[in-house]
Amino acid sequence: MTRVLHILDHSLPLHSGYTFRTRAILKSLQGAGVEVRGITGQRHFAEGPPVEKVEGLTFHRTPGQPSGPPVWREWREIEALRQEIEQVVHEWRPDIIHAHSPALCGMAGLRAARRLRLPFVYEIRAFWEDAAVGNGTGRAGSLKYRLTRALENRVVAQADAVFTICAGLRGDLVARGHDGGKIALAPNGVDLTLFGDPPPRDAGLAEALGIGRGPVIGFIGSFYDYEGLDDLIAALPLLRERQPGAQLLLVGGGPMDEALRAQAAASTASEAIIFTGRVPHGEVERYYSLVDVLAYPRKRSRLTDLVTPLKPLEAMAQRRIVAASDVGGHRELIENGVTGLLFPPDDPAGMAEALAGFITARERWPAMREAGHAHVAQAHDWARNIDRYRAVYQNLLARDSSAVA
Repeated sequence: MTRVLHILDHSLPLHSGYTFRTRAILKSLQGAGVEVRGITGQRHFAEGPPVEKVEGLTFHRTPGQPSGPPVWREWREIEALRQEIEQVVHEWRPDIIHAHSPALCGMAGLRAARRLRLPFVYEIRAFWEDAAVGNGTGRAGSLKYRLTRALENRVVAQADAVFTICAGLRGDLVARGHDGGKIALAPNGVDLTLFGDPPPRDAGLAEALGIGRGPVIGFIGSFYDYEGLDDLIAALPLLRERQPGAQLLLVGGGPMDEALRAQAAASTASEAIIFTGRVPHGEVERYYSLVDVLAYPRKRSRLTDLVTPLKPLEAMAQRRIVAASDVGGHRELIENGVTGLLFPPDDPAGMAEALAGFITARERWPAMREAGHAHVAQAHDWARNIDRYRAVYQNLLARDSSAVA
């Protein structure tokens, strides 16, 4: 049985899009007969034992915390993680090392793999220098931006195989001069066994929140600037000119929370904008049940044009109606007018107009729900997508066996 050690920035029991994708990958590999373990770097800040079992998965932890001046701190992180990887390899004897972005994990995994003469796979979920720009913690073209990009280029160039989560990321790497022949796609996916039919509307919660008959436009997630929630708030008064009962339900929190609440309070439609704050993961379905259209108004940027989000896929898996800005990451997931709506990015007036027409034509929604679910089942079900990993693993092991022979 093949054994694969996954190198991770952080993992369960923390909850994030990153950890949920990791869980889906590891669980699906387990179900396909591949033995898996994970190891996290020093940026996994959750308290826990050195070896932790969560939901039937085993994770090893790297001790210590990042410290020191910039650049030196990151190299110390890489070295600490490399040492821990090598210790786990000596104890568990995996066949393959599979590192997941960021490039710090990639470089630690690459160095360990080369020292131990193991095949090395690197997976890019986003370019972290662009993600830093998107969430306001970095600046495009800065020294840190360029160093992060250079480090990732080095890892990609030396990896035996590379995965990206979408065509946008793969195309960018090929444009940089990397060998497209070794870069495969492992798209965002969902475990369809976890999603049934949407639950009925939670009338008690609707009354408690002041939700009327709608239509209700909703966003459930993290409030980062690149998500474009300010444009959605700006669009609501215009939408209500054609749909007077329209309300906006914003569930979650994040860096833009205070600014968005201030914008909403100053809006002429302030009474129709409802913030709930963050809600427990187990309660999220109740809030989903109140939403007629799940909106993803991401702004246009390198990050949003290159990276596909997970939330629209999860929504379509549950036969929910989705509307999203017409940026590259969304276009890979949503076919306009077939599986959902694509509206102009960075354009509240265009967004309002598109949503108003979309709501008026809601007789098309039942077919759209089924088309969205069918698309996820065909192209984004982990039960199928996991075969992409297994094929690459088998090729690498066969190549190594031939080289030894």
